[in-house]
Amino acid sequence: MSGSGIAVGLSVLAGLAGAVQVALMSQLGDRISIAGALAFATLFTAVASFLILVIARRSLSAYVDAFHQPWWTLMGGLMGLLIVFTITYAGPRIGTAPTLGILIAGQLVMGAAIDRWGLFGSDKVALHWPRVAGIVLLGIGAGLSLKN
Repeated sequence: MSGSGIAVGLSVLAGLAGAVQVALMSQLGDRISIAGALAFATLFTAVASFLILVIARRSLSAYVDAFHQPWWTLMGGLMGLLIVFTITYAGPRIGTAPTLGILIAGQLVMGAAIDRWGLFGSDKVALHWPRVAGIVLLGIGAGLSLKN
């Protein structure tokens, strides 16, 4: 399988995992509090990623290397924290599908802006009408998923 094929496969897997994550974090947040669920998930992720780093790189140098990068590249972790907090809060209040629909619509809008203007050091990617139509349709779908 090519690198792009693996990337597509992982993207599909992550999308499926995202839906499961909303359902699981919603339950954990209801049981131990939103702050508790967020703290536990973050700790669990930190421990798991530490172990992956040690196994994959046999070194902790990536931690030191990260602090030599532009400060804004380190904010990705905070974005992840915001996403986990949001799904933990929103999931039980509006449902898994609407939470994901709105989240994904927002991601597509921001992704299109990042691509269009080459933000954060990304390559510029043209924004053609099919991409805009897809984003608009997903936004409509996310809005409709809020209707009872």
